[in-house]
Amino acid sequence: MKILYNARIHTLNKAKPMASALAVDYGRVLAAGETEELFREFDRAERQDMGRKAILPGLTDAHIHLQQYALSLQKVDCETDSKEKCLRRVAERARKLRPDEWLLGHGWNQNLWASPPVGGTVRGTASPFVGGTGGGSWPSAADLDAISADIPIYLTAKSLHAGWVNRAALRLAGINAATPDPLNGQIQRDGHGQPTGILLEEAMKLVEAVIPVPGVDEVAEAIRQVQPALWRAGLTGVHDFDKRPCFMALQQMHAAGELRLRVTKSIPIEDLPLAVGLGLCSGFGDDTLRVGSVKLFADGALGPHSAAMFDPYVDEPENRGILNLDGEEVFEHGRYAAESGLSLAVHAIGDRANHEVLDGFAQLRAYERERGLPALRHRVEHVQVLHPDDASRLAGLGLVASMQPVHALSDMHMADRYWGGRAALAYAWRTQLQHGARLAFGSDAPVEVPNPFLGLHAAVTRQRADGSPGPGGWYGEQRLTLQEALAGFTIGPAYAAGVEDRLGQLAAGYLADLIVLDDDPFLCDLADLHSLQPVATMIAGEWVWQEGQA
Repeated sequence: MKILYNARIHTLNKAKPMASALAVDYGRVLAAGETEELFREFDRAERQDMGRKAILPGLTDAHIHLQQYALSLQKVDCETDSKEKCLRRVAERARKLRPDEWLLGHGWNQNLWASPPVGGTVRGTASPFVGGTGGGSWPSAADLDAISADIPIYLTAKSLHAGWVNRAALRLAGINAATPDPLNGQIQRDGHGQPTGILLEEAMKLVEAVIPVPGVDEVAEAIRQVQPALWRAGLTGVHDFDKRPCFMALQQMHAAGELRLRVTKSIPIEDLPLAVGLGLCSGFGDDTLRVGSVKLFADGALGPHSAAMFDPYVDEPENRGILNLDGEEVFEHGRYAAESGLSLAVHAIGDRANHEVLDGFAQLRAYERERGLPALRHRVEHVQVLHPDDASRLAGLGLVASMQPVHALSDMHMADRYWGGRAALAYAWRTQLQHGARLAFGSDAPVEVPNPFLGLHAAVTRQRADGSPGPGGWYGEQRLTLQEALAGFTIGPAYAAGVEDRLGQLAAGYLADLIVLDDDPFLCDLADLHSLQPVATMIAGEWVWQEGQA
């Protein structure tokens, strides 16, 4: 047993929001209270002086692609402010590879390469970016062919909804002018019908199918390598949205006692019949690794203009994005899953995609009631832009709004430029909270960096680190208080995972997952939140990382 004392402990427990000491034993909190009180009650406990540091419940990233993020650190970093810089990095890696190896990279965003906007709007009501350049100037296979005609090159966009390849990769995938677009995907073509080297949505899988797949051992090792970095960022838990190899790697690590994060693991829609056949349900597992929701995709993303919209993109009058699922399909999948106790988590970015998903969930809620089934904790992932008529529906349907505050800062110029006035209900956390929806915050790494303090800063300021777009923030009325934002990384994810009775706050009986900071986020300037970093992280009562460790 140990007592952490002489601390500023923000418990996030409404009954006792502040404490100066915490008693911990057998991986759980015994009590949160005042130092002298706990010293008397637990007089034989080991005492650890925290030097007036701040303590918070451990943070959870409620939307991450753990395998993709871990492996992305081995790829070429393509997140640059120009195509030329990206190509230089690719060329540098190409010089180190054999002709039979694939060159993989991640992070490019063509929207930042084509005369990136200067400045921005504070409220987004009169965007200077209307009438843009068609989503930026798309790169081409020819750009990569100039680096290597032999080494196959595959670079995923920052959004993970577009791929950029060279001719060698197209040949290996068998993609040519005669290749039809797959359902819910597009092979971008030139005026002669030839593939340009850009693949959108499901078309990416044509190339991914021929790239050597990392084995479970390789995935497990990549996750082992990245786990300490997540602890250093303040994460004690994640909700993962990768597929079967990741789940197998996590099980391997858990069996070996190497998994020291709490992971809620989603099931891809293609594996739903297998999950139902095995009788799996959401929540199966333990407090380290448990089954989450079944993941579906209703549309694409803003960057490649594939998010499904009611009205066209400002710069593409004929383009309303790609709708993968309508409401009836969401309901059919959900009905099948709900009979086995599996909740749904549906990716929805555009206003039309969100509308269809909400229609599907409305049918599903009625079905649950009619059949006497439990009201499962279904989620909408991203909720990136809503039609005004749909703003209150997540709360009304009891859905979790799984959102990523840091996306607003990355996307604000694109949202103004390509959605215009519709951006008023984009990344609208305050609106969702006011209507009564539960918020669960994450990063969508590797789309963004899995640093929850970047998300906290985004949620409370709606500003980038440099203060742009201005003092009021981008659509500043959507800002949250720090308490509300922290709940999005603690209490909200715990509720979404069905573990709110033991995670998300520091109270008697709760799991002893916590982080320690030199700077109290409730006392520092909110503009500095993005620079905060824990000095120690505890999971299940044990320090898994402390400052000074590698």
